[in-house]
Amino acid sequence: YTSDGTTLKGFFTYDKNKEGKQPGVIVVHEWWGQNEYARDRAKKLAGLGYAALAIDMYGNGKTAEHPDNAGKFAMAVMQHMDTAKARFNAGVKLLKEQPQTDSTKIVAIGYCFGGGVVLRMALAGDNLDGVVSFHGDLPTEKVKNPEQVKAKILVCNGADDPFNPQEKIEEFKKAMDDAG
Repeated sequence: YTSDGTTLKGFFTYDKNKEGKQPGVIVVHEWWGQNEYARDRAKKLAGLGYAALAIDMYGNGKTAEHPDNAGKFAMAVMQHMDTAKARFNAGVKLLKEQPQTDSTKIVAIGYCFGGGVVLRMALAGDNLDGVVSFHGDLPTEKVKNPEQVKAKILVCNGADDPFNPQEKIEEFKKAMDDAG
């Protein structure tokens, strides 16, 4: 699939033995890129009865082997949120177009980098039923338009996560409480 002329390589899976349409789940990868880990999460979700699409936020299926490269790839996306939103929405559109997907029931999950992505998409008002962030970057800025947030949000972070120290968790909680 594509977004703004960039080829994106997703991984779609579903339970072939289940009849009828299945709720859809977007899986957003860690900062390593859309690798086997993200695809394995999609496979596990398919085993639970979901139509799952592991999307590609970097383009051309690019992955990193070293943290320096992973950080550069992630920052390039997060510093251009219009591009990130377009790539995310291209994945949502692709998932909804699959005949196995119930396009009225779409959620997104993300890990690390991907957790930050799904939170930002939900807070920007993307039409999602829910998002789950696993050890994702926590946006601490004020939610611009709280009334536009449609998704239910679940954030799972470890207490000793060095990327999200307790102070940042408290700032995130305050931003969410202030937004209602």
